[in-house]
Amino acid sequence: MVFIEASPDDRVCQEEVFGPFVTVVRFSTDQEALAIANSTEYGLGSGLWTQNLARAHKMADAIHAGMCWVNCYKRRRENRSALQTLRPVMNPFVYQSLPTRVVFGWGKLSALAEEIERLGARRALILTTPEQQALGEQVATLLGDRAAGVYPKAVMHVPLEVAQAARVEAARLDADCCVAIGGGSTIGLGKAIAMDSGLPIVAIPTTYAGSEMTSIYGLTENRLKKTGRDPRVLPKTVIYDPQLTLTLPAQISACSGMNAMAHAVEALYAQDANPIIGFMAEESIRSLALALPGVVNDPNDPDARSQALYGAWLAGICLGSVGMALHHKLCHTLGGTFNLPHAQAHAIVLPHAAHYNREAAAGPLQRAARALGGSEAGEVGALLYALNQKLGIPLALADIGLPENGPAEAAQIACASPYYNPRPFEQGPIEALLTRAMKGLAPA
Repeated sequence: MVFIEASPDDRVCQEEVFGPFVTVVRFSTDQEALAIANSTEYGLGSGLWTQNLARAHKMADAIHAGMCWVNCYKRRRENRSALQTLRPVMNPFVYQSLPTRVVFGWGKLSALAEEIERLGARRALILTTPEQQALGEQVATLLGDRAAGVYPKAVMHVPLEVAQAARVEAARLDADCCVAIGGGSTIGLGKAIAMDSGLPIVAIPTTYAGSEMTSIYGLTENRLKKTGRDPRVLPKTVIYDPQLTLTLPAQISACSGMNAMAHAVEALYAQDANPIIGFMAEESIRSLALALPGVVNDPNDPDARSQALYGAWLAGICLGSVGMALHHKLCHTLGGTFNLPHAQAHAIVLPHAAHYNREAAAGPLQRAARALGGSEAGEVGALLYALNQKLGIPLALADIGLPENGPAEAAQIACASPYYNPRPFEQGPIEALLTRAMKGLAPA
């Protein structure tokens, strides 16, 4: 069956229908064709037929489908059709899933003792920040004899001296595992201990930072934050209990959620991007964009809290599975050099970093735009900036502590040891980017 002159909005073009039929939708330009092809959430496969292979391959890169087939035209021979064997257009990739057990659900903190027993551990050192010491004591009571003690000294950016002191305390208490309950600072401290001792980590995130799903560690020494990857620091088990995020204030929740979204946005255009992580990244951006306004409007809304933590989990997988780019380099520089609060810096810088990459990563950022309610890569910076405004997030780096000379110094440091980025690091434009972010201006 053939449906002639169908509209992209027709139900038959939007739903996954099984059957031998074709819908015909006319278009005038390549961009219009892409908009039609990408207007549905379905698309395991797609096909292009044309005599212009360069044009076809460019279109294939922008179509949101698991596989795109392009006819392969070769030199015509007598009595032979120009249409030759189909071949798939798919960039080669490597995907490695990380071996972390995930327990997700409301009230799942109660499963902690069982999860520690699964690891064969008997003396758990419980790590928290000073502000969350009471929660650490609650966990110690829950564990009873399995608790070796509570160490409430985690701080932002994991200063080397703090990490060294924690390692000494873990050895003194004869701990055989760490329970890191809190945000990125606490989980980062657990990783610093694991890197030195090999102790397994059970992570219980109470924010949306995402560190719990990665083998990435960070240590700060002499105002420089150095990051790396080591399989020893990957938590063995992560317990996601949305109930534990209820005490996270609305504005911190918003900033932490945008921090998570940054992982997903950069995963889309990572050097080692792959289709699996791409799907997770787009779903993460969509989930967080939908959930965070609900969390801000009603911090006790269990559905919004659960949806936000789900989006953060996906973002954490993205962060742990592929490399990051310009945005993360800038935020690590701002945190390590100027001690800016981690989540707030991520939230403020993200719209500007995405805008910087709008042309070099047009295809991936078009997916981000779609997840944010837009359609074009060039919209992403503005959409993220508007979301920050809606969430009541500070818009200016100056408001969270960046000095007047900060943009120039940060740009110089970042460009001295750049990460991969789809657009090369350019010190002048990056300084300009940071200057706009310092002043709280929209991306431009």
